[in-house]
Amino acid sequence: MQHTNLWPVIEPLLARAERPARYLNHEWGAQAKQDADFSFCMVYPDTYELGQANQAVRILVNRVNGTEHLAAERAFLPAPDMIALMQKAGVPLFSLESMAPLAEFDAIGITLPHELAATNVLETLSLAGIPLRSEERGENDPLVLGGGPCAYNPEPYAPFFDAISIGEGEEAVPELLGAVRRLRQEGAPRAEILRQLARIPGTYVPSLYRWRTEEEAQAAGSWVEPLEKGLPSQIVKRVYTQFAESDAHEPCVVPFTEVVHDRLNVEVLRGCARGCRFCQAGMMYRPVRERTAQNIVNAVKRGLAETGYDEVSLTSLSSTDHSQIADILKSLNCAFDGCGVRISVPSQRLDSFGVEMAGLVAGQKKGGLTFAPEAGTQRLRDVINKNVTEDDLFGAIDAAFSAGWRRCKLYFMIGLPTETDDDIKGIASLAQRAYDRAKSNVPPDQRGSVRMSVSVAVFVPKSQTPFQWDGQISPEETLRRIGLLRRSVKYRAVDVHWHDPSTSFVEAVMSRGGREVADWVQRAWEKGARFDAWTELFNQEAWREAASELGLNPEAIAQATYDTTRVMPWAHISCGVTSRFLALERKRAQQETTTPDCTYERCTGCGACPSVSADNQLAQPRMGQGSNTAAAVEQEENHG
Repeated sequence: MQHTNLWPVIEPLLARAERPARYLNHEWGAQAKQDADFSFCMVYPDTYELGQANQAVRILVNRVNGTEHLAAERAFLPAPDMIALMQKAGVPLFSLESMAPLAEFDAIGITLPHELAATNVLETLSLAGIPLRSEERGENDPLVLGGGPCAYNPEPYAPFFDAISIGEGEEAVPELLGAVRRLRQEGAPRAEILRQLARIPGTYVPSLYRWRTEEEAQAAGSWVEPLEKGLPSQIVKRVYTQFAESDAHEPCVVPFTEVVHDRLNVEVLRGCARGCRFCQAGMMYRPVRERTAQNIVNAVKRGLAETGYDEVSLTSLSSTDHSQIADILKSLNCAFDGCGVRISVPSQRLDSFGVEMAGLVAGQKKGGLTFAPEAGTQRLRDVINKNVTEDDLFGAIDAAFSAGWRRCKLYFMIGLPTETDDDIKGIASLAQRAYDRAKSNVPPDQRGSVRMSVSVAVFVPKSQTPFQWDGQISPEETLRRIGLLRRSVKYRAVDVHWHDPSTSFVEAVMSRGGREVADWVQRAWEKGARFDAWTELFNQEAWREAASELGLNPEAIAQATYDTTRVMPWAHISCGVTSRFLALERKRAQQETTTPDCTYERCTGCGACPSVSADNQLAQPRMGQGSNTAAAVEQEENHG
């Protein structure tokens, strides 16, 4: 398939662009498939440095290229300086593999990695010369598909996408593209293609659903009404049920320039059943599926040999929960002993990081560790179902600093439901005692090198979680609590960092809003909002002015707290976990009662496995993470 090659008009711009290597094709491992008759471009709506490291982009490009008749390429949103150069020169957004205009592809897919990428979606479409809204596109425009974490509340993005894939895409995306190819060959018009896509499981076509009023939605139990017979009233996520058996080796591109997480990444497991009540990922990726130790070790060996990397990250939501993690690390450390290869595990659980784990992780290269107590008091950790204690934290610090680490970051949230000033002060107290504990495990002559930092994020209520009904605290209250925390930390050696509450506020509106928020996104973009996740580029005034002009009350969307009987704007989207379970978990939070992890104990009745016709798949039984809450949970369910 031949597309226009824009390289002759792109090359003259690179001498004036920052980091021109962002825009060069032919990286090691890049694939340009020539024998296909249907073209797809996978787009990450941010710069190359961020997008090239995204595993979803890598996986989906590989899956589509591995499908007969389909070809996939990659595209990334240029940095602001390059965007300005391209707009002045009249150069549209292009793919990397063939330097082709995105508007010439049969379909493009834009991942939705986080809420602050919303305006970048519009920047992407505008730069590509594709109409922003689905209703404005003609027969010759590419179909615009969406997916990713933010698809679990798709409504703030709904008008901008022709179809949104809910869940895991390994099987779903090739199926969708194959259907589009077949229908186009049959001469089906765009409207008919969308009707057919809406009947593919896990696919939401927003234009085929009417957005109800508040009164209608609460009475009907859903904010959307199908406009035609045969359309599903609820869209259930897709799950890649063959993940555990699939090859852990995922061919990857080696970039010309440094990117975020510039290393080999091997996904060791998918899903997490820890059940933190604020965590959307822990709900939407269930059930838990582990790849075997041998599969993972073979993938690491092959990946390092093919790419030349000297570091590999064993990725997942909670890698130290893997039932064979010790065996995996021992095998890899043995295989690469003396080779200068670093094996890292990015997600460290406090109750999994003991003496043995400390000795297995990172080998001789020990940078910094990050642990996430999330809350400063045990009461609040029970509210959020963190299921870790101070003893877990101190045990992890003992193991880490005795094994040679000298830097540690503690991650917390403020604004969690039921939080009090005592909980804020508890963060300071816990951090200072953690610092004392770290120093006590270091030889006297090395104690000056011990560093402890506290990173504080603002709680954002996420869809599909037990806290979806809880409001966010205001930016003003956030700053008050941060001030209290800073005054409560007495040790100069403990650094405190925090997220901008203004960006967290926009994130909360995007997370909880309905279809009316899409107008806010577009108006803010028209006023200059873009790259909102970049602190230096966040345009707070654009968002404020847009809300004022539209008569939108974003504070009400972000900060309102509801009863669990309220129908939320994403009720028609199912991550598998039932609303009944989410409501029960919120009740347990208010009672400060915890719920065990079903991969260590019995089923907790979340509903994910029967909803998606899949079960937890563990390489071997998990041991050593028992909970004392099972009896209490069972008693509550029997009498509740």
